[in-house]
Amino acid sequence: MNLKNTTILSLMLYAANLLAQDTTVVNVSIQQEPKISYLDSIKKTFVHHEIAACVEERWLNEMSNLDLYNEMISDIQTFNPDEKVDYELSTELLKERLKILDSKSAFHIEYNPGLENIIKHYLKNRKKSYERLMALSQYYFPIFEDALAKYNVPLEIKYLAVVESALNPRAVSKAGATGLWQFMYATGKQYNLDITTFTDERSDLLKATEAACQYMVNMYAIFGDWDLVLASYNAGPGNVSKAIRRSGGKQNYWNIRPFLPKETQGYVPAFLATMYVFEFHKEHGIKPNKPVINHFATDTIKVKDKITFKQLSDLLDISVDQLQFLNPSYKRDFIPYIADKPHYLRLPLDKIAILTSNEDKIYAYAAYDFNKREKPFTSNEAYATTSESLTSKTRFHKVKRGETLGGISQKYGVSLSQLKKWNNLKTNTISMGRNLKIITQEAVVVTQTSKPEPTKNAIVSKDTVKSNVSKKNVPDFHVVEKGESLFAISQKYNVSKEDLKEWNQLSDETIQVGAKLVLTAIKEETSVGIQNYVIQKGDNLVSIAQKHAVSVDELMQWNNLTDESLKAGEILKIQVAEKSEVALQDAKPQKAEKQSAYKKENVYIVQKGDSLYSISQKIKGVTVSDLKKWNGISGGNIKPGMKLKISG
Repeated sequence: MNLKNTTILSLMLYAANLLAQDTTVVNVSIQQEPKISYLDSIKKTFVHHEIAACVEERWLNEMSNLDLYNEMISDIQTFNPDEKVDYELSTELLKERLKILDSKSAFHIEYNPGLENIIKHYLKNRKKSYERLMALSQYYFPIFEDALAKYNVPLEIKYLAVVESALNPRAVSKAGATGLWQFMYATGKQYNLDITTFTDERSDLLKATEAACQYMVNMYAIFGDWDLVLASYNAGPGNVSKAIRRSGGKQNYWNIRPFLPKETQGYVPAFLATMYVFEFHKEHGIKPNKPVINHFATDTIKVKDKITFKQLSDLLDISVDQLQFLNPSYKRDFIPYIADKPHYLRLPLDKIAILTSNEDKIYAYAAYDFNKREKPFTSNEAYATTSESLTSKTRFHKVKRGETLGGISQKYGVSLSQLKKWNNLKTNTISMGRNLKIITQEAVVVTQTSKPEPTKNAIVSKDTVKSNVSKKNVPDFHVVEKGESLFAISQKYNVSKEDLKEWNQLSDETIQVGAKLVLTAIKEETSVGIQNYVIQKGDNLVSIAQKHAVSVDELMQWNNLTDESLKAGEILKIQVAEKSEVALQDAKPQKAEKQSAYKKENVYIVQKGDSLYSISQKIKGVTVSDLKKWNGISGGNIKPGMKLKISG
């Protein structure tokens, strides 16, 4: 009997213990979901298909790098084919290989000393360039060959795009010829290439190639010789006809060559030399760079509504640089929608899959984003609006060993061209230790109340608005819990991953459970004065920027300008920011003796909640790297009460 009672009691205790454990689990698992943005709520519902991404950073660098194009044009314009070039290639061997090329080509490929010299020049001085060009050709040549075969044009014409543009769809000559096939404006219009405010189809891979094929067919119908077709592509059919007449009626390119424009005299030899290098690159030890993308790794889709590259970038997690490379015909990073004029978007296959599976949601978000933009006023009544606005933030990045310009641009979410413009860079080469200027845009909540006044000539009106950039609902710290990532924490508190890494001196995204992360470095309120400036005759952005002590970039951003052209009588918005008393007080040391020490001894006494980043923001001209260097700090740990040197 006692054994039975003991067993029953044990079972009851075990059941109670299980119940207690279940209750504990339930209580722990109930957590309030953090609010997420409309963009993130859309992306959470996306259907994904696992296909490998195909565009790499190295490919994007080629997009903005025009040195290959400049080299090719310089060779055509300045190289003297009569100047002998020393290179280990016997004339007899070259003649044999040219005969091989001639036997399988529609062109008249015959040996001459000028052609030998330019071939040797390319082999001696342009090997690295051709290694890069051959990698690029993996993407372009299959598309060229498909169109050339359709029009029964010799497939070797694909090498013409190498000579014309160095396979850069955004190449523009000094004369204004544009794109892979270097069409002039009038010729582009003649072959139905659309050139508008938003698009330039001379840079469209498929349409420009189609137009080039049509041009070749038309010129062959006139001259009946592919060498002369090439000459006419460069000099125009009129100049070729003149050269034929001046030569006494001769119709072989090499016979009329002295009577052609100087550039055209080097044009066909450059084409034939390029063909030789591509066809015999293995024999000369030229190893093509690894192809970073193939044409079959991308596809096109018809656009059903207007959308910007920025919206696509946010929705599909693809950089704007990649979109620019794959869609170079869209000049303003914007794809318009016109009912009777279809527009197409080229994307990596994995992004095409996401877009086609979620089209309705993607266009709904684009419409929502467009509707957030400021609308024109329709009455003189007072109004009050609260909206999300963008403000520029300038920071500096010190280049570390192994970093590339493309990687840095992706890290901060800016384009490669912007990064080069801000830092006056002509190429993609950067040296370790250089400080790069980076301008990012951050959202602020703007509440504005004003009453529009009738516009008067040259009258400047001023409205004061409050921009609250203090994150009052965000705690100073977050303790990392199991399973959390830096991205998840950044989404929870509406901050960027890069800010979290900078505020906490993190070299990568690895975080430990229990670690205490600083969540904010901005605790101030800013008053922004908006001035309406009426543009006067003779004004330009530079003069207006200097007059109001702002930058040209800021003027363009505040007024949504896409270029620097201005019209007299139009109004420019100009922002003038001043910190409020609260913000100014926060930036000062709290005690008189600390303020004195700060000014006279060049030290800063660390306050509770300070980080190296927040301190660098308080002190003009001081960076986190400076503070570490001056104070011998290797990590990012500082404690309240510490005295930091704020001068070297």
